[in-house]
Amino acid sequence: MKSIYPELIQQLPEADIPFNGVEGRLLQGPEHLAVFFEIEAIGEVAEHRHGAQWGVVFEGEMDLTINGETKTYKKGDQYYIPAGVLHSASFKKKTYLMDLFEDKDRYLPKK
Repeated sequence: MKSIYPELIQQLPEADIPFNGVEGRLLQGPEHLAVFFEIEAIGEVAEHRHGAQWGVVFEGEMDLTINGETKTYKKGDQYYIPAGVLHSASFKKKTYLMDLFEDKDRYLPKK
């Protein structure tokens, strides 16, 4: 399947992401980081925590657990994870989403 992202986003620097089946394009500012993700049906992303995170699903769906509460997010749904809160996710189908991270160095460009 061809990416839903326009050339403008596809030309952004590729993120160095430690998960097989996950690609991302970085839009980095002086204080925050946005990542346009393309995520295969990879199953579970283990529970973890970091600075605040806001996101929106463009296509596909994910089950997101925030502080022990699980919800399914689909096209057009938004979510917010406060700083330091434990969260995990599950991807059963290909999903496109964008996350804005409080941590400007959450992901770095691939070398």
